[in-house]
Amino acid sequence: EEMVDTSITQEMECKICYNFYNLWDRRPKVLECCHRMCSKCLYKIIDLGESPQNDIICPFCRYETSLPDKAGNSLPDDHNIVAALSLGVRTKRYLQENSAELLLSPKRSTSFVNSSHSSSNCLVITIIEVQREATPAVGVYRPSSFNTNATASGWWTVWNCASVLCQTLAWILVWLLGLLYVSSLPLGIYLLMNQKITLGIIFVSVVPSSIVIVMVYRFCQWLCYEFLNCIST
Repeated sequence: EEMVDTSITQEMECKICYNFYNLWDRRPKVLECCHRMCSKCLYKIIDLGESPQNDIICPFCRYETSLPDKAGNSLPDDHNIVAALSLGVRTKRYLQENSAELLLSPKRSTSFVNSSHSSSNCLVITIIEVQREATPAVGVYRPSSFNTNATASGWWTVWNCASVLCQTLAWILVWLLGLLYVSSLPLGIYLLMNQKITLGIIFVSVVPSSIVIVMVYRFCQWLCYEFLNCIST
């Protein structure tokens, strides 16, 4: 008995959407290749428009079935399943199904709206594409906090630029002083040769005097270090 119920269940459902056939929006339609599907899946395939003109391609075997005027109602129903549905053959899964699926497509909407006027228990949803119009000029409101943040950001940018500029000038000054120090000895000799005694002596004595100053500083530092060691011991 369970095998019979399973076979009936497999025959009573669409092999594309796996919903059960019924006598309304999911009637079993048969193609020329003897494959069948529900009318809702058939309408979806037609609305996709991927099949040739006045034909429909079977999703199972790719066989082309002629379809006059792209009308799914022209295909025959599976009479065995329709007869079984008419006799009230249902499965537990079909009894528990409460499908509220609605196929919305440009080709089905007109006929659906016309048929819905005869029933009061029907909800019709109309979707209208709104044309975009030219956007009017609208003033932009900027709160005071936005202006404050913009001002702070501007000052921060100026401060960064100023710091980078000062750092660059400092490096240029250091390089110039280093160049002057290195070239002071030949420059002093040149000045002495040109009878500029004072400037020549100053430039010639820059290197030796700086060396003497460094040596005196290091000597004083060594004395202080030794003195502090003696006091600590």
